Amino acid sequence: MKVNALTANIKMKLPLNQILHGNCVESLNALPEQSIDLIFADPPYNLQLQHELHRPNMSRVDAVNDDWDKFDSFQTYDQFTKKWLTACKRVLKPTGSIWVIGAYHNIFRVGTLMQNLGFWLLNDVIWIKTNPMPNFRGVRFTNAHETLIWASTGQGAKYTFHHQAMKGLNEEKQMRSDWWLLSLATGSERIKDKDGNKAHSTQKPESLLYRIILASSNPGDVVLDPFFGSGTTGAVAKRLHRHWIGLEREEKYIKVAQTRIDAIQPEKFDSQTFNVKSKNKSAPKVAFSALVENGLLQAGQTLFFSKDQSRSATIKPDARLRTADGFEGSIHQAGSHYMKGAPCNGWEHWFLQKNDNLISLGDLREKYRIENGLYDEQPN
Repeated sequence: MKVNALTANIKMKLPLNQILHGNCVESLNALPEQSIDLIFADPPYNLQLQHELHRPNMSRVDAVNDDWDKFDSFQTYDQFTKKWLTACKRVLKPTGSIWVIGAYHNIFRVGTLMQNLGFWLLNDVIWIKTNPMPNFRGVRFTNAHETLIWASTGQGAKYTFHHQAMKGLNEEKQMRSDWWLLSLATGSERIKDKDGNKAHSTQKPESLLYRIILASSNPGDVVLDPFFGSGTTGAVAKRLHRHWIGLEREEKYIKVAQTRIDAIQPEKFDSQTFNVKSKNKSAPKVAFSALVENGLLQAGQTLFFSKDQSRSATIKPDARLRTADGFEGSIHQAGSHYMKGAPCNGWEHWFLQKNDNLISLGDLREKYRIENGLYDEQPN
């Protein structure tokens, strides 16, 4: 209860579901420490464009030539990047995470600085564009992807990751780090100004933010975007019933983003629908020892590892396992022993033979939860 009360108190101090106008570092430094669950950052790429780009028919390419993307030197860009990353690290909860997107112009510099600041890199994800802009001069490969870095607050830090939800978006297969089928923001999604021009030169597609926010946060969490731009982060966060905070220095973008987000009417929140936590993670905790102490398992019974009867272990009275080759430890440690030190979830890999069937420890644990009414004790 104390943790929940503290969280609620911090949220009360946050400018939830608002766009803050001004310098992102100053705005970040004005927020409470360790108050943000997830950050998505789409910083200037420092594209270093020296001239206008033209197609073979001599029509001009609507490229990124905004003043906010121009820096005097790599050193100046690095100083800017270090400042906003440092400010982000201060406001992230210990269990929070950050996503940063970039291109070859900047992402390697950003990644180095993130590691230097103590962020722990979890993945680099490649967004492969299905409709990239060609290299009109034919002097380089077509730039067909951007890179996202996903990081936690430090080595060993806990963070949110909805593995099963990502499988749901990927035809029940584990999602890989190369993301296809996510096109640029075009057509009806591309926001235009009154003259029909792009309202923002680097608007990101909602499909990209949908995947990131769903994977790395929960309903009611606070998602912050320090380079809010056209407001894609806020739009998707609102649809998924997350709180959001946008930081933006350009007034013209604030107007575009606010109008866009105000027009969104999310479906009514229902915890059963919008909760995508793995059932195992959200289910009541049950220790392996409880199955032994309550008679679902007996000391002296034999378990088989990954349904392989050549690899077995015996249950000891203290709820440890003793493997056939003499190793003793928990169900997880004994499984790791058979996997040559690799991490192992013993609930999924140990099986009990009952008649002619092999039953996983996980299924026995679920039976214990149901028979003992543990789900009924959980809040709705």
